[in-house]
Amino acid sequence: QFVESGGGLVQPGGSRTLSCAVSGSTLDYDAVAWFRQVPGAEREGISCIEMRHGFTFYEASVKGRFAISRDNARNTVYLQMNSLKPEDTAVYYCAPPRPYGRSCEDFRYGMDYWGKGTLVTVSS
Repeated sequence: QFVESGGGLVQPGGSRTLSCAVSGSTLDYDAVAWFRQVPGAEREGISCIEMRHGFTFYEASVKGRFAISRDNARNTVYLQMNSLKPEDTAVYYCAPPRPYGRSCEDFRYGMDYWGKGTLVTVSS
C-alpha cells in the first residue's frame, strides 16, 4: 500500500515536499514513481527512483525543478517540488511503475497500487 501526503496550496514559484509512505519495506520494490493527474486527463508519470541504487529519472516538464529521493529506513519516497507553476496543479500519486515495478525504464504508467493521492494547488 502506498499513502501520499504533503499536498496543499502553494504560491507560484514556491516549494513543497510530498511524501509516499510504503507499507512494508521500500526494498520490496525495485522502483517507485510519482504520478500526477488533472481532471479530464490521464495520470502521467513524472519521476521515478530505483530503490537500491537511488538512480533517478524525470519527465521533461519537471526536470530541474523536482527531485525524487528515498529513505529506505523510513520506508518513504519523497518528491521535492521547487519553482512550482500553476500547471503543476494536480493530484499526486506514487506507485511502482509498470509492468512489474522492476525498473524506471518506462515510468509513464503505474501498477494498480493507487492510494488516494494528495492534491497540490499552485495559485496566488
